[in-house]
Amino acid sequence: MSDHDPLDIRGQERAQAERNLRERIARENEDSDVKWLMSSKRGRRFVWRLMDQAGTFRSVFNTNAMAMAFAEGNRNTGLRILAMVTSLCPEHYPAMLKENTDDRNQPDSASANNQ
Repeated sequence: MSDHDPLDIRGQERAQAERNLRERIARENEDSDVKWLMSSKRGRRFVWRLMDQAGTFRSVFNTNAMAMAFAEGNRNTGLRILAMVTSLCPEHYPAMLKENTDDRNQPDSASANNQ
């Protein structure tokens, strides 16, 4: 037997308030985590790699509908990460772009040592 009383309005309001508080704390923790991650070059590199692997900035078109749906699902994850970054710490996004551009223009340290 359940302890739920459908006529206990105050109890339902208390339970709803507790759920809202837990959700707000979880959102604040997630926001704080994203800001912390984006505050370092290593974190920005990791976030860029996730967005790149998700295909955030690529077309998902494919003649195979299932492959295209799968790629769009991956891209949607990348877009969600991008939205979090641009809404929570927009000042770090240009730094992440610049660092990625700089890394692409510089040869790998391993290949530079081999030349």
